[in-house]
Amino acid sequence: MTDPEPLNRLLPQRLGMVVRLQAQPGRRAGLLDALHRYADRLAEEPATEMFVISLDPDEVDVVWLHEWFHGDAGVNAHRSAPAFADLMHDLSDLLATPPGIMRFEPLRVHLAPQLFEAESASEF
Repeated sequence: MTDPEPLNRLLPQRLGMVVRLQAQPGRRAGLLDALHRYADRLAEEPATEMFVISLDPDEVDVVWLHEWFHGDAGVNAHRSAPAFADLMHDLSDLLATPPGIMRFEPLRVHLAPQLFEAESASEF
């Protein structure tokens, strides 16, 4: 059996951000809880097309977010969403420093189909 082709897509008119969040010492679990509650509500933000939470392997209190939106309207919809307001409220007691934000323009995405096959087979 041959492996299925990867999913590839050009991403014109997208805007993205990498966000560095540093929890207060010992508060990373609370930060992750707040981020998971927010991620569970992302259906309320249809212009938020990708949202990834990553742990920093070198700094125990640092969490990275990778996200992209469909254009400026998507970023504005994200920032004005009730779920985002709730997240900002929750983060105010958890962060040691203000979020660090790097903006970018996603150009292309490549996704291995095995990622989705494993998830649908409940391997996680």
